[in-house]
Amino acid sequence: MSDIEIRRAAEADLQDIVAMLADDPLGATRESPDDLTPYRTAYEVLASDPHQHLIVAVRDGRTVGTLQLTVVPGLSRRGATRSIIEGVRVHADERGSGLGTQLIEWAVDRSRDLGCHLVQLTSDATRIDAHRFYERLGFEASHLGFKRQL
Repeated sequence: MSDIEIRRAAEADLQDIVAMLADDPLGATRESPDDLTPYRTAYEVLASDPHQHLIVAVRDGRTVGTLQLTVVPGLSRRGATRSIIEGVRVHADERGSGLGTQLIEWAVDRSRDLGCHLVQLTSDATRIDAHRFYERLGFEASHLGFKRQL
């Protein structure tokens, strides 16, 4: 996998990122790759926040993966800083290649470098294959998550 470059996302990467977010049954119902306006607004907020790390994986000049890593300082766990991994996507052509593992390992290593004591993520309850993937990488399904639409 040495031919993969993992780097911070640039605004020019948005179309490819949004296309990957939309390329699954859940994403197809909540993403709008035909209108990048709200994504550009969100990107500007992410790009200006040092606790946000929106990254892409690039192979041969083509964006093939993405994730967002958020660093959250906290008081619990004796003032531990944690990171949250969100929006993990691998291009359909790259699934099963080990790229997902490489992305998660990058996020864990980066979290460690940033002084985090805990890495957490959520996965939609319907994504059974993703649950197995995360467990294989050492994550535990230790909590029950809740969401409320606003």
